Amino acid sequence: MRYALYFTPEPNDALTRAAQAWLGRNAFTGAAISMTAPAGISPGEFGSISEEPRRYGFHATLVAPFRPQDGLSPEAMTDAADTFAQRCTPFVIPGLAITRIGDFFALTPPESGDVAALASEAVDHFNSLRSPLSTSEIERRRPERLSERQRAYLDRYGYPYVKEEFRFHMTLTGPLEPEVAARIEPALQNHFAPLLARPVPVTAVALFVEPAPGADFIVRSIHSFGRAEARKSA
Repeated sequence: MRYALYFTPEPNDALTRAAQAWLGRNAFTGAAISMTAPAGISPGEFGSISEEPRRYGFHATLVAPFRPQDGLSPEAMTDAADTFAQRCTPFVIPGLAITRIGDFFALTPPESGDVAALASEAVDHFNSLRSPLSTSEIERRRPERLSERQRAYLDRYGYPYVKEEFRFHMTLTGPLEPEVAARIEPALQNHFAPLLARPVPVTAVALFVEPAPGADFIVRSIHSFGRAEARKSA
Protein backbone atom coordinates (compact mmCIF):
# COMPACT_ATOMS: atom_id res chain seq x y z
CA MET A 1 0.00 0.00 0.00
CA ARG A 2 1.21 3.47 -0.86
CA TYR A 3 -0.03 6.92 0.13
CA ALA A 4 0.36 10.33 -1.49
CA LEU A 5 -0.60 13.86 -0.49
CA TYR A 6 -2.17 15.69 -3.40
CA PHE A 7 -4.11 18.82 -4.13
CA THR A 8 -7.32 18.29 -6.04
CA PRO A 9 -10.34 20.60 -6.30
CA GLU A 10 -13.60 19.69 -4.59
CA PRO A 11 -15.57 16.76 -6.07
CA ASN A 12 -18.27 18.96 -7.60
CA ASP A 13 -15.97 21.71 -8.84
CA ALA A 14 -16.32 22.41 -12.57
CA LEU A 15 -12.57 21.83 -13.07
CA THR A 16 -12.81 18.45 -11.35
CA ARG A 17 -15.71 17.41 -13.53
CA ALA A 18 -13.96 18.53 -16.72
CA ALA A 19 -10.78 16.67 -15.76
CA GLN A 20 -12.70 13.53 -14.86
CA ALA A 21 -14.43 13.60 -18.25
CA TRP A 22 -11.03 13.96 -19.92
CA LEU A 23 -9.28 11.26 -17.88
CA GLY A 24 -12.23 8.88 -17.68
CA ARG A 25 -12.22 8.25 -13.93
CA ASN A 26 -13.51 9.75 -10.69
CA ALA A 27 -10.74 9.50 -8.10
CA PHE A 28 -13.18 10.24 -5.26
CA THR A 29 -15.29 7.14 -5.97
CA GLY A 30 -13.08 5.09 -8.27
CA ALA A 31 -15.85 4.97 -10.86
CA ALA A 32 -15.08 4.97 -14.57
CA ILE A 33 -16.52 7.87 -16.56
CA SER A 34 -17.51 7.71 -20.19
CA MET A 35 -14.95 9.47 -22.38
CA THR A 36 -15.72 11.25 -25.66
CA ALA A 37 -12.74 11.22 -27.99
CA PRO A 38 -11.96 14.60 -29.60
CA ALA A 39 -12.35 14.98 -33.35
CA GLY A 40 -9.52 13.34 -35.26
CA ILE A 41 -8.58 11.01 -32.39
CA SER A 42 -9.93 7.48 -32.18
CA PRO A 43 -11.46 6.23 -28.91
CA GLY A 44 -8.62 3.71 -28.54
CA GLU A 45 -5.92 6.32 -29.04
CA PHE A 46 -7.65 8.73 -26.68
CA GLY A 47 -7.83 6.06 -23.99
CA SER A 48 -4.12 5.41 -24.39
CA ILE A 49 -3.23 9.10 -24.22
CA SER A 50 -4.85 9.48 -20.79
CA GLU A 51 -4.08 6.00 -19.42
CA GLU A 52 -1.18 6.97 -17.16
CA PRO A 53 -2.75 10.00 -15.43
CA ARG A 54 -6.09 8.14 -15.22
CA ARG A 55 -4.58 5.69 -12.72
CA TYR A 56 -3.44 8.47 -10.40
CA GLY A 57 -6.59 10.59 -10.66
CA PHE A 58 -6.80 14.33 -11.24
CA HIS A 59 -4.33 15.98 -8.90
CA ALA A 60 -1.21 18.03 -8.31
CA THR A 61 1.50 16.23 -6.35
CA LEU A 62 2.56 17.68 -3.02
CA VAL A 63 4.08 14.50 -1.55
CA ALA A 64 4.76 11.78 -4.13
CA PRO A 65 3.51 8.22 -3.50
CA PHE A 66 5.38 6.44 -0.71
CA ARG A 67 5.22 3.30 1.37
CA PRO A 68 4.60 4.08 5.05
CA GLN A 69 6.92 2.80 7.73
CA ASP A 70 6.06 -0.59 9.18
CA GLY A 71 3.42 -0.39 11.85
CA LEU A 72 1.82 2.84 10.70
CA SER A 73 -1.93 2.35 10.38
CA PRO A 74 -4.22 4.09 7.88
CA GLU A 75 -5.56 6.08 10.80
CA ALA A 76 -2.04 7.29 11.59
CA MET A 77 -1.69 8.51 8.02
CA THR A 78 -4.97 10.42 8.12
CA ASP A 79 -3.99 11.89 11.49
CA ALA A 80 -0.70 13.09 9.97
CA ALA A 81 -2.55 14.71 7.07
CA ASP A 82 -4.96 16.36 9.51
CA THR A 83 -2.12 17.72 11.63
CA PHE A 84 -0.44 19.15 8.56
CA ALA A 85 -3.61 20.74 7.15
CA GLN A 86 -4.53 22.37 10.45
CA ARG A 87 -1.51 24.66 10.25
CA CYS A 88 -2.05 25.67 6.60
CA THR A 89 -3.68 28.86 5.32
CA PRO A 90 -6.00 28.92 2.28
CA PHE A 91 -4.89 30.75 -0.83
CA VAL A 92 -6.01 31.14 -4.42
CA ILE A 93 -4.31 30.21 -7.68
CA PRO A 94 -5.42 32.97 -10.08
CA GLY A 95 -5.74 30.75 -13.15
CA LEU A 96 -4.29 27.85 -15.10
CA ALA A 97 -2.88 27.18 -18.56
CA ILE A 98 -2.45 24.11 -20.74
CA THR A 99 1.31 23.56 -20.75
CA ARG A 100 3.56 21.05 -22.43
CA ILE A 101 6.13 19.77 -19.94
CA GLY A 102 8.67 17.61 -21.73
CA ASP A 103 6.57 15.06 -23.60
CA PHE A 104 3.28 15.40 -21.67
CA PHE A 105 0.60 18.04 -21.08
CA ALA A 106 -0.58 19.43 -17.76
CA LEU A 107 -2.43 22.33 -16.21
CA THR A 108 -0.02 24.81 -14.65
CA PRO A 109 -0.40 28.20 -12.93
CA PRO A 110 1.39 31.37 -14.08
CA GLU A 111 3.21 31.44 -10.74
CA SER A 112 3.31 28.79 -8.04
CA GLY A 113 5.09 30.30 -5.06
CA ASP A 114 2.32 29.56 -2.56
CA VAL A 115 1.86 25.98 -3.76
CA ALA A 116 5.62 25.42 -3.81
CA ALA A 117 5.81 26.53 -0.19
CA LEU A 118 2.91 24.22 0.68
CA ALA A 119 4.63 21.28 -1.04
CA SER A 120 7.95 22.03 0.65
CA GLU A 121 6.32 21.96 4.08
CA ALA A 122 4.41 18.80 3.19
CA VAL A 123 7.47 16.77 2.19
CA ASP A 124 9.18 17.76 5.43
CA HIS A 125 6.10 16.80 7.45
CA PHE A 126 5.68 13.36 5.87
CA ASN A 127 9.32 12.41 5.36
CA SER A 128 9.68 10.67 8.72
CA LEU A 129 6.61 8.52 7.98
CA ARG A 130 7.82 6.90 4.75
CA SER A 131 9.84 3.74 4.33
CA PRO A 132 13.20 4.10 2.58
CA LEU A 133 13.17 3.46 -1.13
CA SER A 134 14.05 -0.03 -2.28
CA THR A 135 16.81 -0.56 -4.83
CA SER A 136 14.24 -1.16 -7.55
CA GLU A 137 12.35 2.02 -6.62
CA ILE A 138 15.56 4.03 -6.89
CA GLU A 139 16.39 2.44 -10.24
CA ARG A 140 12.95 3.35 -11.62
CA ARG A 141 13.82 7.01 -11.05
CA ARG A 142 16.87 6.60 -13.36
CA PRO A 143 19.25 8.31 -10.95
CA GLU A 144 21.96 8.48 -13.60
CA ARG A 145 19.83 11.05 -15.45
CA LEU A 146 19.21 13.24 -12.41
CA SER A 147 21.14 16.35 -11.50
CA GLU A 148 23.28 16.30 -8.37
CA ARG A 149 20.60 18.17 -6.42
CA GLN A 150 17.79 15.94 -7.71
CA ARG A 151 19.76 12.83 -6.71
CA ALA A 152 20.31 14.29 -3.24
CA TYR A 153 16.58 14.95 -2.92
CA LEU A 154 15.81 11.41 -4.09
CA ASP A 155 18.04 10.06 -1.32
CA ARG A 156 16.64 12.41 1.33
CA TYR A 157 12.94 12.60 0.41
CA GLY A 158 12.34 9.60 -1.83
CA TYR A 159 11.49 11.85 -4.78
CA PRO A 160 13.78 14.10 -6.86
CA TYR A 161 11.35 16.89 -7.75
CA VAL A 162 10.88 18.63 -4.41
CA LYS A 163 11.93 21.97 -2.92
CA GLU A 164 13.68 24.00 -5.66
CA GLU A 165 12.94 21.24 -8.18
CA PHE A 166 9.18 21.33 -7.54
CA ARG A 167 6.81 22.44 -10.27
CA PHE A 168 3.07 22.52 -9.66
CA HIS A 169 1.24 20.68 -12.43
CA MET A 170 -1.95 18.70 -12.89
CA THR A 171 -1.16 15.99 -15.44
CA LEU A 172 -3.58 15.41 -18.32
CA THR A 173 -1.70 13.03 -20.63
CA GLY A 174 1.00 10.43 -20.63
CA PRO A 175 4.16 10.80 -22.73
CA LEU A 176 3.29 11.71 -26.32
CA GLU A 177 5.12 11.58 -29.63
CA PRO A 178 5.42 15.05 -31.24
CA GLU A 179 2.82 14.26 -33.91
CA VAL A 180 0.28 13.12 -31.31
CA ALA A 181 1.05 16.12 -29.10
CA ALA A 182 0.34 18.47 -32.00
CA ARG A 183 -3.09 16.88 -32.47
CA ILE A 184 -4.04 16.66 -28.81
CA GLU A 185 -3.11 20.21 -27.73
CA PRO A 186 -6.03 21.91 -29.56
CA ALA A 187 -8.40 19.34 -28.05
CA LEU A 188 -7.07 20.11 -24.57
CA GLN A 189 -7.43 23.84 -25.14
CA ASN A 190 -10.99 23.41 -26.35
CA HIS A 191 -11.98 21.08 -23.49
CA PHE A 192 -10.63 23.26 -20.67
CA ALA A 193 -10.94 26.75 -22.24
CA PRO A 194 -13.99 27.89 -20.20
CA LEU A 195 -12.17 27.09 -16.94
CA LEU A 196 -8.62 28.34 -17.44
CA ALA A 197 -9.23 31.91 -16.29
CA ARG A 198 -11.15 30.86 -13.20
CA PRO A 199 -9.38 31.18 -9.83
CA VAL A 200 -8.63 27.88 -8.12
CA PRO A 201 -9.08 27.97 -4.32
CA VAL A 202 -6.59 25.87 -2.38
CA THR A 203 -8.35 25.23 0.92
CA ALA A 204 -7.57 21.56 1.59
CA VAL A 205 -5.27 18.68 0.76
CA ALA A 206 -6.24 15.13 -0.13
CA LEU A 207 -4.71 11.89 1.08
CA PHE A 208 -4.74 9.41 -1.81
CA VAL A 209 -4.09 5.70 -1.43
CA GLU A 210 -2.94 2.95 -3.79
CA PRO A 211 -4.51 -0.14 -2.15
CA ALA A 212 -2.24 -2.63 -3.96
CA PRO A 213 0.72 -2.35 -6.33
CA GLY A 214 -0.52 -1.16 -9.71
CA ALA A 215 -4.04 -0.40 -8.46
CA ASP A 216 -5.75 2.91 -9.18
CA PHE A 217 -5.19 5.65 -6.64
CA ILE A 218 -8.31 6.81 -4.84
CA VAL A 219 -9.08 9.61 -2.41
CA ARG A 220 -9.01 8.31 1.14
CA SER A 221 -9.70 11.58 2.95
CA ILE A 222 -9.89 15.35 2.51
CA HIS A 223 -8.19 17.62 5.05
CA SER A 224 -9.35 21.23 5.24
CA PHE A 225 -6.92 23.96 6.16
CA GLY A 226 -7.25 25.14 9.72
CA ARG A 227 -6.23 28.78 9.35
CA ALA A 228 -9.15 30.62 7.82
CA GLU A 229 -7.65 33.89 6.54
CA ALA A 230 -7.61 33.46 2.77
CA ARG A 231 -4.96 35.20 0.67
CA LYS A 232 -4.39 35.50 -3.05
CA SER A 233 -1.44 33.68 -4.60
CA ALA A 234 1.47 36.10 -5.11
